[in-house]
Amino acid sequence: MSTTVLVDAGGANLGSVRYALERLGAGVRVSADPAEITAADRVILPGVGAAAAGMARLRERHPVDVLRKLQQPLLGICLGMQLLYEHSEEGDVECLGLIPGSVRKLVARTAQPTISDDASDGIRPESDQAVRVPHMGWNSLRLRQSDPLLEGFADGSQVYFVHSYAAPISDVTVASCNHGTEFAAVVRSGSRCGAQFHPERSGAVGARLLANFLQVTT
Repeated sequence: MSTTVLVDAGGANLGSVRYALERLGAGVRVSADPAEITAADRVILPGVGAAAAGMARLRERHPVDVLRKLQQPLLGICLGMQLLYEHSEEGDVECLGLIPGSVRKLVARTAQPTISDDASDGIRPESDQAVRVPHMGWNSLRLRQSDPLLEGFADGSQVYFVHSYAAPISDVTVASCNHGTEFAAVVRSGSRCGAQFHPERSGAVGARLLANFLQVTT
């Protein structure tokens, strides 16, 4: 049986990601041991919280250099995806540098009143323009590229987000989401993959993404 290692960096979603994988029949280990991570068939970096604290925990437990040199498939989840990038504005921190670019803060926007023919007073607030940060709750995916990670997905699939920072759209973005602005929701650069949403909290759609990752070979 192939082995998937969940990198133990102290993330609060570690247990829920493990249970989601076990429900798919995956052999899962939780470890920060560089030798175990190196020997795994696949590696998942879950995470919640701030980028600076997340990188500090990785450095304390010593898997940073191992993660940077991995050749096998690697999936970052939520903060774990953000840590795959070169830099995060959150704490102005250097990250793992596996994907080019910088993670940036989402910007809250206030609804602006607009003229509307069907409003009794001629003014109606455009509530769909009002966004709050953190982005918390269900939102839809826009599929941007065909990729094995998204096999079985439909455009508009609903997934669950909790985050205040996000990666910009780039050539590695295979699915995006809009919360005031368009941001990268699923990325893939070779064997390095990321999901900004929480697959372990996203029902059948999230389970499908994890199942697809378990089949990724390159």
